[in-house]
Amino acid sequence: MEQTSSCRAIPMDPDDAFRAISNSRRRSVILSLAQNGDVLSVSDLAVEIAAIENLIDPSDVTSKQRTRVYISLIQSHLETLDDTGAAVYDSRSKQVAPTEATDPLATHIRQISTACYKPTEESV
Repeated sequence: MEQTSSCRAIPMDPDDAFRAISNSRRRSVILSLAQNGDVLSVSDLAVEIAAIENLIDPSDVTSKQRTRVYISLIQSHLETLDDTGAAVYDSRSKQVAPTEATDPLATHIRQISTACYKPTEESV
């Protein structure tokens, strides 16, 4: 069966895929890894995600904003991504690497994000 770029198979259990993308910070990590295609530090990911969440330039992220994201990544999200196979997290070096599932997951995250919208009150 031939696959197109709009429909890529994800090499993981469906429950793991849903668990991996069920949180916005985990989705941000997956998208960053897919875009970069290489190992990223948790610190760099924390700055990038804090900037997205606060709608600011990464250079304007405060220490408090970065630390809040960093701690949640370390204590929860990166372990989940590692457990599901969506990314590889090295807790000693505080580095995160993509897996063969990262790009297909990112493709599906982008497709869902593009296809979804918030209904207005008039349409409800």
